[in-house]
Amino acid sequence: MNFPEPLALGLIAQLTGADLVGDTEWLVTGMNEIHRVRPGDLTFVDHPKYYQKALSSAATFILINQKVDCSEGKALLIHDDPFAAWVSLARRFRPFVPSAAAISPSAIIGEGTIIQPGAFIGNNVTIGENCIIHANVSIYDHTIIGDEVIIHSNTVIGADAYYFQRKPEGYRKLESCGRVIIGNRVEIGALCAIDRGVSCDTIIGDGTKFDNHVQVGHDTRIGRNCLIGAHCAIAGVTVIEDDVILWGRVSVNKDLVIGKGAVLLAHSGVSKSLEGGKTYFGVPAIEARAKWREIAALRRLPDIISNLEDLA
Repeated sequence: MNFPEPLALGLIAQLTGADLVGDTEWLVTGMNEIHRVRPGDLTFVDHPKYYQKALSSAATFILINQKVDCSEGKALLIHDDPFAAWVSLARRFRPFVPSAAAISPSAIIGEGTIIQPGAFIGNNVTIGENCIIHANVSIYDHTIIGDEVIIHSNTVIGADAYYFQRKPEGYRKLESCGRVIIGNRVEIGALCAIDRGVSCDTIIGDGTKFDNHVQVGHDTRIGRNCLIGAHCAIAGVTVIEDDVILWGRVSVNKDLVIGKGAVLLAHSGVSKSLEGGKTYFGVPAIEARAKWREIAALRRLPDIISNLEDLA
């Protein structure tokens, strides 16, 4: 998430109550969770296991719970509870704002777009031209939708990321301050859910089509002209490149890449990144031809065992 304008590092330290190791006048341009950081960003880390990942990332500013050595050109904000400090910034710069109308006055809706009865359009939403938003669709704040998009009934765009930190007293929620961005000529089926990014954007590329009952997790990026079948579940921080097809009930684990033109056959489960241009099947998904040979071999096992018993 970009701040409305760059903020002095000293001000960030003051707002969070953190001790600053660095120049108070350095400018912080935004805040992003570690998976999507850029130069000028503030990120956070609160476990030694991930210190090096944060310190070696593109982020310029690290909110951390222990003073450590960091490379030149980076600064530390030391806080007893970086998670809580991060959440306080998210709430300050991207707060929840109640809406008093079904279509927020701050929403921008393009010419020729139809909003069916019962739909909710949140604050600072932008919808392009010649779209159809069917009844009972909910589009949360700050979502951006392109031209000629169709969204079917009871779909939710921009709900919070499913992101919690486990503590002895229970779970703490990492507040979402990202967005959903949907390209042109996208069609989203009924009863789908596309979560916004934790701090970055969940992106659906031009021309991509969803069937019904599809779940897309936070910060996931789906490319152009993809087909996503019914009941697919795509976890957060995943990259699905252009022209990928996921048939029904495919499950995709978090933080991996499915290459351009890959095809996942129905009921497959993806546990690692997959090369493009190939067809996959199974749990875990492997190349379909290899999986079919494996299934054929398994079917022969009872006969093989029986023959061995007869020989014994």
